[in-house]
Amino acid sequence: MNDVLERLRAEAGGSPEYEVLRAAAPDALAASLTSAGLPLWARELAAYRLGLARDRRAFESLVLLLNHRDPPRCAAAAEALAVLDDPRTARAAAALATNGLRTAYALQPVRLLTALRAPESVPALIATLARLLSPNDPYWRVALACVEGLGALADPRAREVLTRAQSHPRLAVAATTALRALDT
Repeated sequence: MNDVLERLRAEAGGSPEYEVLRAAAPDALAASLTSAGLPLWARELAAYRLGLARDRRAFESLVLLLNHRDPPRCAAAAEALAVLDDPRTARAAAALATNGLRTAYALQPVRLLTALRAPESVPALIATLARLLSPNDPYWRVALACVEGLGALADPRAREVLTRAQSHPRLAVAATTALRALDT
């Protein structure tokens, strides 16, 4: 949490609005999410704080941040969504992870799916990994997160795709480890 707050403080560049949002009550944070003209760092701070407080008014903003091109924003959103415990989170993360047009930003949705252990998790990780096993796919880190997630979830439905992943040099060790987890 401190890393996120320090990053946002730096982005705020000394703005007094940072301290106002840092100390704001939930209703004020929720109101700021719909206020016009707020910078991205302010919206993220409000959504992040609401998510950590398990206030579901943060859900839509956190999902948008989960799909952001900036990895630290995605990671902070994933952290807050995991705490938020909203039943819509797994569906949203699955939609982001399986969207072929947004694969470059799928790392945190994949990791969130693993952490959630929701019914949507394994099918979404299998579908995403299967798509990324084509030769020369540039998103091997996302594929690796899928392999590791499937190993952590240890669902036998992943056996076929994990076996295929063993033939990829960057995924082979993790895929073998994941397959072993299926047998324990």
